Amino acid sequence: MDAHYYNVNLNWISDRKGEISSPELQDNINVATPPQFPKGIEGIWSPEHFLTAAVNSCYMTTFLSIAENSKLEFLSFNCSAKGKLEQIEGKYLMTEVLLEPVLVIAKEADKEKAERILQKSETACLISNSIKSKVSVTTTIQFQ
Repeated sequence: MDAHYYNVNLNWISDRKGEISSPELQDNINVATPPQFPKGIEGIWSPEHFLTAAVNSCYMTTFLSIAENSKLEFLSFNCSAKGKLEQIEGKYLMTEVLLEPVLVIAKEADKEKAERILQKSETACLISNSIKSKVSVTTTIQFQ
């Protein structure tokens, strides 16, 4: 596979706030220092949110690809994620991202297959494989 590039531009607006855009995308997103830091702003996406969202969305897209290739029939997939920020040796680090996917499948007979696909999605996620943070996954599989 050849290299792929994803272009993101940042324009400072004021105080601790900027706007992220991409020539490849329609929507712009405000970004700011989170409120836990001096002069942080509440209610605006932060780099910490983006990192957590990148892991979560990559896990989902990896799952969708593997599930399709494995012909797993499912009714719904959702995943909450929590990024853990800690100060270690004087530096702030996102030390862990906790993923909690909930998968609803139609047939109980597909449970083992679904578990394998969720596990494979964890190990194959390119964003998780690209960061130092530990990624922990606690899965829930439900039947309907």
